[in-house]
Amino acid sequence: MASVGRASAMLASGTLVSRLLGFAKAWLLVQAIGVVTFAANAYGTATIIPNSLYAIIAQGILNAILVPQIVRASINADGGRAYINKLVTLGMVVFAALAVVATVLAPVLVSFFGLSEQQRALATAFAYWSLPQIFFLGLYTLLGEVLNARKSFGPFTWAPVVNNIVAIVLLGAFILAFGTAASGNHGSDWSFWMIALLAGGATLGIAVQALILFVFWRRVGLRFRFDFGWRGVDLGSAGKAAGWTFAMLIATQVAGLIETNVSNSAGQGFAGSFAMQNAWLIFMLPHGIIAVSIVTAYYTRMAEHAHRGSVADFRLDFSSAARSIMLLIVFSSAALIVTAYPIARVFTTDYSAMGLVLVAYLVGLVPFSLVFMAQRAFYSLGDTRTPFFFTLAQVAVIIVGVLVCFLVPPGTRAASVALVVSLASFVQAVLAFALLRRRTGGVDGGRILGSLWRFVVAGLASMAAGGGFLVILGGVSAGAFPVSGPIAAIIATALVGIVMLIVYVGFLVILGSADLEEGLAPILNRAGRRSTAPRRQE
Repeated sequence: MASVGRASAMLASGTLVSRLLGFAKAWLLVQAIGVVTFAANAYGTATIIPNSLYAIIAQGILNAILVPQIVRASINADGGRAYINKLVTLGMVVFAALAVVATVLAPVLVSFFGLSEQQRALATAFAYWSLPQIFFLGLYTLLGEVLNARKSFGPFTWAPVVNNIVAIVLLGAFILAFGTAASGNHGSDWSFWMIALLAGGATLGIAVQALILFVFWRRVGLRFRFDFGWRGVDLGSAGKAAGWTFAMLIATQVAGLIETNVSNSAGQGFAGSFAMQNAWLIFMLPHGIIAVSIVTAYYTRMAEHAHRGSVADFRLDFSSAARSIMLLIVFSSAALIVTAYPIARVFTTDYSAMGLVLVAYLVGLVPFSLVFMAQRAFYSLGDTRTPFFFTLAQVAVIIVGVLVCFLVPPGTRAASVALVVSLASFVQAVLAFALLRRRTGGVDGGRILGSLWRFVVAGLASMAAGGGFLVILGGVSAGAFPVSGPIAAIIATALVGIVMLIVYVGFLVILGSADLEEGLAPILNRAGRRSTAPRRQE
């Protein structure tokens, strides 16, 4: 378990640095194009396609295939090197073809997202520069998952730091050259160089993020060579796994398309796709730092347990990972809900529109992270079929619920879409755990539920305390200290967060949470060792 803890800590630290730089990048982007402006929704829509495909690539096809397949191939005489080269070559060809086709079809793809004619023209111009990201995002995931399967977790997590640095430098150059909230309400206000620097700069950062991973392959004993001889390395089973995940991709893309159309239908001046993307970025901060880091560290172990047929060890790791995630994600969800408006104020003066969307998303943070855990559990078992079915249930709920959101007033339409997504995550989580329990004969459900109710009670208590303290600071009405400016918002968020953390930990102690003890044990043990270590004589 100590090795898992170290791996999780390395992943979390890399993710934290990356996410913080990502916040800086997002803040600069909002300063450059605004949140509810003509250009904001055009740019947001243009980046949805490559980012949506990446989400599926990272969370579906490659995770479902690579780690379990590489673990199985590692018993080969060459340690799986031939298999890896063949699979990565195939992946690169597929992603290159997908990127080329998508870029050529940019006008057609953008037309699906419900923009006005002028916004559609600008979004298409952005998309020509953004859609090549598909290749580099796919390459990044291919190379990174190979490293993860070899238990080299750091590079995959730290590479986005380089991406964010490149993007921050280029966004700074954009603002210096063209000013903030660049240019107005018409596509004609945007020159070729403005579009190239903004969208092309984002693609350059992602390209660097992917290519730098080749440097770390040598450290795990790999050297990439193109290998187009794809027969004879059991790629057929990988193709079967990919088939179900590709079907899941199609289903989620249909749901995403409907979400974007409904949110964009609110029109200029209201929260739309770009506001939702920024709220999602904040939503993903705790998920990326906590859930992804913990699951990535456990995933290869669970795949090894599944390969050996060790069901007891599989359950033990699944339960431990799920409880570790919930301990931190429940608090994160509670804290971010209470401080959603001040956090949104850091980005924009239109904080109420973005803050409401953020709250709606955060309602579903806990089930979203647990679904992620359950998906990886199925993938480690070599099962991509079952995740398709519980994702299909989520998609059905989203499609029906989001279409109803057309009836919601424009001012709250995007938030309503986000709330539907959260409710669908609850349905998906219940179904996913039920199916995993049936598949493995149990998931240590009693222990997981026993931990969850304690976390929820402590989280609600911390929300009451944090909400009260936020009111003392002035609340979130216009002109109040917590939303009076970015610096004040950061201070207020930090103060409220400290109060909530104290209350959360205090309630867990009162409720006798064994998970809190386990979570704090490494920190307390390290502090104890330091305090008892002999001091050097001066």
